[in-house]
Amino acid sequence: MKKLLQFGAGKIGRSFIAQVFSKAGYEIIFVDIDPCVVKSINEAGSYDVIIKSDEKEERYTVDQISAIDVTATRKVINAIMVTDIISISVGKKSLLKLARILARGIKNRYTEIPGAPVDIILAENVRDAASLLSAEIARRIPDVPVEAYVGFVETSIGKMVPLMTEEQTQQDPLSVFAEPYNDLIVDARAFRAGIPDVSSLDPKENMKAWVDRKIFIHNLGHAVLAYHCNALYPETKTTWEALDQHDLFEITRATMLESAHILQHLYPSEFTMEELSAHIDDLLDRFANKALGDTIYRVGCDIGRKLARDDRLMIPAEQAARAGLDHDLILRAWVRGCSFNAVDDQGKMFPEDRKFRNRYKEDPIRILREHCNFDPTKDRSLFQEVEAIIENKGT
Repeated sequence: MKKLLQFGAGKIGRSFIAQVFSKAGYEIIFVDIDPCVVKSINEAGSYDVIIKSDEKEERYTVDQISAIDVTATRKVINAIMVTDIISISVGKKSLLKLARILARGIKNRYTEIPGAPVDIILAENVRDAASLLSAEIARRIPDVPVEAYVGFVETSIGKMVPLMTEEQTQQDPLSVFAEPYNDLIVDARAFRAGIPDVSSLDPKENMKAWVDRKIFIHNLGHAVLAYHCNALYPETKTTWEALDQHDLFEITRATMLESAHILQHLYPSEFTMEELSAHIDDLLDRFANKALGDTIYRVGCDIGRKLARDDRLMIPAEQAARAGLDHDLILRAWVRGCSFNAVDDQGKMFPEDRKFRNRYKEDPIRILREHCNFDPTKDRSLFQEVEAIIENKGT
């Protein structure tokens, strides 16, 4: 049986990547930092992915699983040596922390079996994740031809995995909710051991364009909906309830279309506006999946990351400013995000959001200058645009 070594046993790792490869007949070996999760996986030997849609609920059991604590260095290195493919879904902040142990495992593998290259699927939605991780690993093992031996495969993760309530998690700590969507867009050019025979993989030649499509439209759409909803209908908890409000639906769709025009300008040979418009309508249908129960809190929280210069709102806004394209709707959503204060089912704000709000006092100009590192002189027009939106109270 082929093996997938999955770093990160969180929601994407369990509900998406492991499910996709399990259906293709792979044994799944998780590597995780949480000893309780590692213990639970090893004791249970399987878990359920609960696939929710408005029409029905299905369960898929992921079996043939085991787990290794990331601190068990020798076990992790041995697993790297014998696996058929590696996947990483640990979050942007933790990605490069894995470079050390990956480098050791890859070096041992190359020494023992130089004819068996290995591919690493980067299930992270991080721009330039491949170049960042490959450079860090190559720096640590200069005597290994990393570029030829290891495939760093970027992805575009479109799967939506909502947070489960504390009660649901206590009932079954390993089970996860998921939507039916299971396409895993991957960089066709990055594989070194060949593209796996896995039906859900969707290889693309111009991967940068598809990573940007996720950022410019899917990620942006979630943020736009959350920030306008929190400002206009603060008692609304779910994305489907928010989209039932005509004004929220219209402003979200219009902003996604504005960003799609920017994307199409950047990649005219990859996308048409007709294709992108259809994608937006499909996404809005998925956002409105009542059975999934996705929340405004989940899709909007972590504002320090989501309002940053290198994330879902400011990337397209800055690209548009350079190209002289419309981006007013995107900036309006960004300004409203500066005041985002949605809470979870326990009535608590995301801890980092509370710190962010305390630091910047909901001041968009200060956030633009200090958090996003824009220059008031060099980027004067951007500051003027944001000031105008503030004067009109974001409307």
